[in-house]
Amino acid sequence: MHKAKTIWLTGLSGSGKTTLANSLQLEFQQLNVQNFILDGDIVRLGLNKDLGFSEHDRAENLRRVAEVAKILNSAGITVIAAFISPLEKDREMVKNIIGLTNFFEVYVNTALVICEQRDPKGLYKKARSGEIQQFTGVSALYEPPINPNITVDTDKISVDGATAHIFKQFQNFSNLQS
Repeated sequence: MHKAKTIWLTGLSGSGKTTLANSLQLEFQQLNVQNFILDGDIVRLGLNKDLGFSEHDRAENLRRVAEVAKILNSAGITVIAAFISPLEKDREMVKNIIGLTNFFEVYVNTALVICEQRDPKGLYKKARSGEIQQFTGVSALYEPPINPNITVDTDKISVDGATAHIFKQFQNFSNLQS
């Protein structure tokens, strides 16, 4: 029996979190595993549209997402969460809400210069010009995870390669934690 868990993808904007989330979702669908993607852009359109980007609001955004992930996991749905989640203390809070045995942290490690080249939304350009204040990686801190379950370097590995690596390690984690 499959026990639902949460894969938490953390990294800079443009690192490939959402791309990997979409790719992982396809892997789960091929195995008929119920899953759901929670992404920063999606939750800020509805559930968290009342929040800004202050440190407090970012923490509250992640707290709410963690609570939703926990509920979905309890309903048997694997969650793939793609959030910058820049601070270690906030990721620890998320891990504690979801539960240590249900939380699989993936550090999507991509060089800032690569993230800026990708910049699908033009956010780095706006941050560099001063249009966006407190932008993670430019004018706001990103603390790499201290002890993630896995690190993928998306500037050195293909999406398919990263997906396969994450999926295999997640399956090992899930078997150990069930």
